[in-house]
Amino acid sequence: MRKALYSLVCLFAAILPLVAQPDSTAEKRPPAGRLAWFACTSMPQGFANPVKVMSGKDLTELELPEFMTSAAVKIPADGVLRIVREVPDPDHPEKPKYLVLAEATVPESVKEALIILGPLPKPKGDLVFNANVQDLAKFKGGDRLFINLSTTNIRVRMGDTKVLVPPRQASLYESPKLAAPVNKPIMYEFYHPEKKQWKIITASTVVIRPTRREICIFNDGTRLGNIKKHSILFPVQIEAP
Repeated sequence: MRKALYSLVCLFAAILPLVAQPDSTAEKRPPAGRLAWFACTSMPQGFANPVKVMSGKDLTELELPEFMTSAAVKIPADGVLRIVREVPDPDHPEKPKYLVLAEATVPESVKEALIILGPLPKPKGDLVFNANVQDLAKFKGGDRLFINLSTTNIRVRMGDTKVLVPPRQASLYESPKLAAPVNKPIMYEFYHPEKKQWKIITASTVVIRPTRREICIFNDGTRLGNIKKHSILFPVQIEAP
């Protein structure tokens, strides 16, 4: 009898951890307030990661994943968020001094923002990143946000839906309400400025999930007709219990 009871306890001990595991495709919602997430198109060579984010007087260490968004940070009252690096100050060694490597101002009307960091071709003073602010008000699970930082038109075909993304603008593919993952064919194209015709960047089949939203960023390549695409996964935040 004791041996049978011991076996039953071991069985429950093995099952319970599996039941407690959260959905790996979603993350708990951070505390209330205006929030911002960071996404980086690429990291300059030798750049330190995690980075330090200055929000008002608060300083937060933040990891910038390559294919994911960062954790959320609170947006201060003035809306200004900065990526900074601490450096020694010979004149005031007792006080910290910070170089501003990137700076973004989130409008007061934006409650949730995505800040896209793209390395500048050449630093502008201390700045090494260009920062673009994207309002996330209508960015829900299953959606795809296309951000075109290139100088040419981008076109995305999602099944039967066409999404045009003009230069230096963003367009949103709004997914229908999903109860389960759905497979969709997808094609990315750009308009060749010299050949005056659409050219395929890539084509495949993707899975649209209600627990995920994805960001696709397009940049000019090193030569004419060479467009770079960078995808970043942005899980849907779920309410904390």
